[in-house]
Amino acid sequence: MSHTASPLPEVRGTWVMPGDAAFEDAVFGRVFNARRPDRRPAAVLLAADAEDVVAGVRTARERGWQVSVRSGGHSWAVWSVRDDALLIDLGGLRSMAYDDATAVVVAGPAVRGGTDLGPFLEARGRFFSGGHCPTVGIGGFLLQGGQGYLARGWGWAAENVVAVDVVTADGELIPADATRNTDLLWAARGAGPGFPGVVVAFHLQTRSMPPVVVESVELYPLDYYADVMSWLQRVHGTVSPDVEIVALAMTPPRPVPGHPGGHLLAVTGLALAETREEADRALAPLWTSPLADQAHLRAVTEHPDLGPQRAAQFVANPEGHRYRADSAWLDGTPEAVVPALRRTFTELPTPKSYAIWFSMAPLRELPDMACSLQSEIYQATYVIYEDAADDEPLRDWLTARTAELQPVTVGQYLGDSDPAHRELKVLGDAQFARLQEIRAARDPDRLFTGYLAQGADPTNVNHWL
Repeated sequence: MSHTASPLPEVRGTWVMPGDAAFEDAVFGRVFNARRPDRRPAAVLLAADAEDVVAGVRTARERGWQVSVRSGGHSWAVWSVRDDALLIDLGGLRSMAYDDATAVVVAGPAVRGGTDLGPFLEARGRFFSGGHCPTVGIGGFLLQGGQGYLARGWGWAAENVVAVDVVTADGELIPADATRNTDLLWAARGAGPGFPGVVVAFHLQTRSMPPVVVESVELYPLDYYADVMSWLQRVHGTVSPDVEIVALAMTPPRPVPGHPGGHLLAVTGLALAETREEADRALAPLWTSPLADQAHLRAVTEHPDLGPQRAAQFVANPEGHRYRADSAWLDGTPEAVVPALRRTFTELPTPKSYAIWFSMAPLRELPDMACSLQSEIYQATYVIYEDAADDEPLRDWLTARTAELQPVTVGQYLGDSDPAHRELKVLGDAQFARLQEIRAARDPDRLFTGYLAQGADPTNVNHWL
């Protein structure tokens, strides 16, 4: 690479350099996790459009910088902030356009799935599976596979990416779809930070938004954790694929009759259907718990849209807090999985922390794409706190809990991971090998920073093997 320090090109956005008064805010102002790394980029480009991204990539190559990218700022590990790299912040790329003829929406990477894209599509009678936390940008979410609403039966969000517009390592803006630059479309559906380019627009196939949204909730004392979760693991594969099934340990947002306070166990079902009767039939298996009479609360509620679910996610994921998160794809019998998860669910270390158990059963066959690792149970833990003095103790608590899961762990989801701390398998072996070939061909000089792993690259193996 050339290291010629030519003048910075004019852009519609803004260059921010070390020493500028706005530098610290440019680096961290859009980072959701208040636990920020001590890394510092060489410069920040607040891009206004795709042409700015082209200018940024070409400038980085001229100056000998690597390039890191930020779309929504929700990465728990803060993938976007790298030492001595150019951080291209895509926060200005938030346009949306819907085509009635194709039912395809074209959206910028900083469009937020819940606060922007969801309402935009619902107003047109359409649905796309965005992230559960409403402020997650679609860029990082989709590149990591996109485990969003109704993923269990309706598929990973990345499966519905039909094209992407990409700025390459050579600073060229090119399309990637089913007939052009197909390797980049394949990689854009699951490569995460390993994608060898900058996606400046996603073309997303939408589906009709069902008119009825029904949510079932049962709240149990944690004393019944083992019995409830064993029952749930045995029944979840029989439930209609039109139902999202989540169990979680959490502190309820408001008082619950009979509950003295603190965490409890919630079993939830979310059905999107054509009629209330259809939704009730789909949810019915979740109403067969043998512990139902021990629940603090049992409720079935119909909603006009996903607004109440998004509002609840705002409460569950408060801004201005420090986060540690980890995840695991689990495989095993209830006799193996339920005890392994017990302390994670029953001993959460702070009031705002929560743990989820997310059903993907029965597993769907995935299309040919980089996103390729899944199992019938997805588990993630989100440790939420405010005091920096708790950083290390809470990291150690989470590390200990994930170690208890190792005998039943298949791998990890990129969206809830930090390979610099704990490196696990994230892709299928063949898909990981193919991705390395694509990266070598498309970005041989490693202009893009890639994964934030313990070594130069993740090894895609479970660290205890």
